[in-house]
Amino acid sequence: MRSPSITKRFLFQIFGLFSLVRGYNIVALIVAQYLTARYILVPTRSLMEVLLDVDLFFLILASAATTASGYIINNFFDAATDQINRPNKYVLEHLVSQQSQLVLYFVLSLLALFFAGLVSIRAVLFFGFYILAIALYSSVLKRWYWLSNWFAALLMILPFFVITLYFKNFDTLIFLHAGYLYLLILSRDLIKDLQNYKGDWVHRYQTMPIVFGIQKSKGLISVVVVGALVMAVVLLDYPMGLMYYYFLLALVFLLFVLVLLWFSRSQKTYLWLHNLLKLLILIGVCSIYFFNK
Repeated sequence: MRSPSITKRFLFQIFGLFSLVRGYNIVALIVAQYLTARYILVPTRSLMEVLLDVDLFFLILASAATTASGYIINNFFDAATDQINRPNKYVLEHLVSQQSQLVLYFVLSLLALFFAGLVSIRAVLFFGFYILAIALYSSVLKRWYWLSNWFAALLMILPFFVITLYFKNFDTLIFLHAGYLYLLILSRDLIKDLQNYKGDWVHRYQTMPIVFGIQKSKGLISVVVVGALVMAVVLLDYPMGLMYYYFLLALVFLLFVLVLLWFSRSQKTYLWLHNLLKLLILIGVCSIYFFNK
């Protein structure tokens, strides 16, 4: 029989593993892909038809496994800065040893390729490229301040690109939605660099705030947020049913983010901004259900 201390440590390791692979983000990604498929990409199909599409199921599993493995390898290379920027999170996630993390990374990557192989050789090539791109970003490109954030945001929207390719729906509205999501994710990542300034400075990472300073970085973030605002305004001209009200909310939300950004001075406030943009993305995912309703 396990002692209470062993059971407690085991539970903490489970929580650490869930945090390590960003379990909440993986669940949100799976839901978002199914909602996008049903209500935007193939609106003529019923929900049951989409859920019972075996190839789509394996593509979404491959996306989830690749994304989870990406979080692990990114966490592996960020361990030193996380000790400074997010000490509590670092302690929780490193209840799972780094050796175990690497083993899990390779297992998830192989599972992703296996699931893709059940669909087609082209799917294997796509996810093979995706896995390599994430590894390249985590180990090298993340240190290139002029490319890292832009590349990271692109990696985040690739799971939606694969189901777009699967359904062969290349409507203009799809790309407008993708552009809007890309700018939201990019804004969030740039603000995250402000939040992580201290740890990045100690370890001499070349991020935008360190290279150009806080004020110039805020200027760049403002340009990206304004770009998302413009994209939201453009999307309001398209028939989207009740999702129209999400983009009205987004306009108010993003204006508030802009104002708060320029009054922010502490890491705690940057964390609030980061979480506000995550919330806006999550609301956007849920609002897909109301597309054309």
